[in-house]
Amino acid sequence: MSGRRQKNQPEQEVLAFPAESRSDAPKAAEQGTETLMAKRQSESLAGTERLMEEVCELENCKQALQRVKANKGSPGVDGMTVDELSEYLKQHGLKIGEQLRSGTYQPQPVRRVEIPKPDGSGMRKLGIPCVLDRFVQQAVLQVLQKCWDPTFSEHSHGFRPGRSAKQAVHKAQQYIAEGYRWVVDLDLEKFFDRVNHDRLLAAVAERVADKRMLKLIRAFLKAGVMEDGLVSAVDEGTPQGGPLSPLLSNLVLDELDRELERRGHRFVRYADDCNVYVGSERAGQRVMESVTRFITHQLKLKVNQTKSAVARPGQRKFLGFSFTREREPRRRIAPKAIARFKERIREQTRRTRGISLAQMVKQIGTYLRGWLGYFGDCQTPSVLQRLEAWLRRRLRSVVWKQWKQGRTRFRELRKRHVSQDLAAQTAGSPHGPWRIANSPALAMALPNAYFAKLGLPPMVVPS
Repeated sequence: MSGRRQKNQPEQEVLAFPAESRSDAPKAAEQGTETLMAKRQSESLAGTERLMEEVCELENCKQALQRVKANKGSPGVDGMTVDELSEYLKQHGLKIGEQLRSGTYQPQPVRRVEIPKPDGSGMRKLGIPCVLDRFVQQAVLQVLQKCWDPTFSEHSHGFRPGRSAKQAVHKAQQYIAEGYRWVVDLDLEKFFDRVNHDRLLAAVAERVADKRMLKLIRAFLKAGVMEDGLVSAVDEGTPQGGPLSPLLSNLVLDELDRELERRGHRFVRYADDCNVYVGSERAGQRVMESVTRFITHQLKLKVNQTKSAVARPGQRKFLGFSFTREREPRRRIAPKAIARFKERIREQTRRTRGISLAQMVKQIGTYLRGWLGYFGDCQTPSVLQRLEAWLRRRLRSVVWKQWKQGRTRFRELRKRHVSQDLAAQTAGSPHGPWRIANSPALAMALPNAYFAKLGLPPMVVPS
């Protein structure tokens, strides 16, 4: 877009990728009735043949821009930040819209980064698209998801509007309560890196008639990866990090969902985590063998044999939860999720951080609210009570380290109404901070209410 915009022009207008106005079509008198009818017929193509026009609509672009801004994220290979995207679209929006409608838009390679896996089992490779490509992918996602999502299986819960990991865990719990007390836990090895492009594009072509959309999705898949300054081609996989990848992964695995439904299995899938619930270990072994064969030969993917297993649900974790072995199974936090929680708290309370206790509690509170928003759904409150006590002990240990000298410790204890004898005994103790943090003196000087006043949210809410 060139030239100075008029002051009364809405700012969002620059996001429009306007197509040729239909009101400008020649009149029948100039073209002839037959020509006009042919034109109208071509303009009323099947919905999937005009998807790119929907992608370029103003409202869709506004929503895509808002979502990309909200998600934030790092720059891609071109270095453009999320904050710079709006201004870039003001200047180049019309050109980008024309490229999309003509099928000539060319994505840039993704930037390869590696992050540690949550369970500490290695590194996960992410592909960070440039901000403009993220915007285009988001606009495409919003159009395709609206068309595709209603056709996906009821057993699929990941990356879908109105569906969540909580719902998947509850459904798994329901199957166990119904008597299916063995689980076939399937783990797909490097799923996002191994997706077969030909199979994926064939699945897209079955749902999309707009050749420009097919070409654009192929371009995103084939854009390449930049690592250490070098761009390398890719012939498989959908890079984790782009808005479109989760939808494409659901499309690939919809074939697995339909096969499991055809066989009559009770299963739950969240992204590439799939659990099938059966009545016996023997049945589980049969299902594991046959489904593995289907995934390998039909989907051209690989099952991770070391992480997959047939076991009791209480011995496995699913989306951070496991289940008790009672007649009415209860949701409990999986041990690995508890270990990750403690590791995060240790990191936030390490002595070398050099911040005040109030700042530390504020940061912990932000993390804790998000964590409780998910794991607070567990049905074993005693676990949360123990974690809450452990967290407060950790904070008391931090305060004890900050007081450092015995004279300072004695003075601070007395200031907090600890008796002189107990304060002297505690301040002169040879024990370390962790041991002292559990002492009567610190429980009296730094009660639970003290941390609540600093803003530490409760982990267990009395019913």
